[in-house]
Amino acid sequence: MLPIATGTGFKPEHFAALRESPRSIGFIEVHAENYLGDGGLPHAMLADLRRDHALSLHGVGLSIGGEGALDAGHLRRLRALCDRYEPQSFSEHLAWSSHGGVYLNDLLPLPYTEATLKRVRDHVGQTQDVLGRRILLENPATYVSFGASTIPETEFLAEIAARCGCGLLLDVNNVYVACRNRGEDPADYLRRFPHQHVGEIHLAGHDATTDGHGAPLWIDHHGAPVADPVWALYDEALRLCGAVATLIEWDNDLPAWPVLAAEAAKAQAVLDGLRQAA
Repeated sequence: MLPIATGTGFKPEHFAALRESPRSIGFIEVHAENYLGDGGLPHAMLADLRRDHALSLHGVGLSIGGEGALDAGHLRRLRALCDRYEPQSFSEHLAWSSHGGVYLNDLLPLPYTEATLKRVRDHVGQTQDVLGRRILLENPATYVSFGASTIPETEFLAEIAARCGCGLLLDVNNVYVACRNRGEDPADYLRRFPHQHVGEIHLAGHDATTDGHGAPLWIDHHGAPVADPVWALYDEALRLCGAVATLIEWDNDLPAWPVLAAEAAKAQAVLDGLRQAA
């Protein structure tokens, strides 16, 4: 289990700063697919940091929601990576990213139906069996809703957690982005979220823009500070979930380490305030 603290996604540009101040954050998170090779500089850096930091592995390519079978070779490599680094957490997305052997550089949404529920349940169960560990499943950032959906997203996630025994990764920025795009109330979504299963929270920046027809569009781009409305939702999420390990995601337009560390410190102050008030 991750410490109840704030972490950041690790990028090589920040390696020296993290080595100089190993206690500046509570944990680090990396995208698992960047470390599926056997060696090289990425592994040298991660092995060095792992000695002083708790670690979360975040998968982005398993395609848990895909219609086809999971890639057995990919699962084996993920198992080897978990055995190598013994992370405190492993998470994946409620999404699909491959079809017919073609891998797409995106996390695509699902229709929430009984058939999809069974498929995701089977894939989560298989993943946990192969990895030999409980995983966390992340709520997606979506831009449209499927007319075929018959199950609300929060109920879908609750069913997966109940049937598989997995945990959930609550991405608060994804909640904000998806609800704004779908015309829903983000605070209401949070109240309906199965918060008893939450094992980690993500915070990130987004972009508010317009689509080709001039309609408002919110993009989960991980390239800016956390927006004020997302901080407000984070307060509400902690009130519902209790104190939970929290990650600042910043993957694009990467800032200097002090900027990212300041975002992590801001989240840590919110966590500390909640614990002091308890």
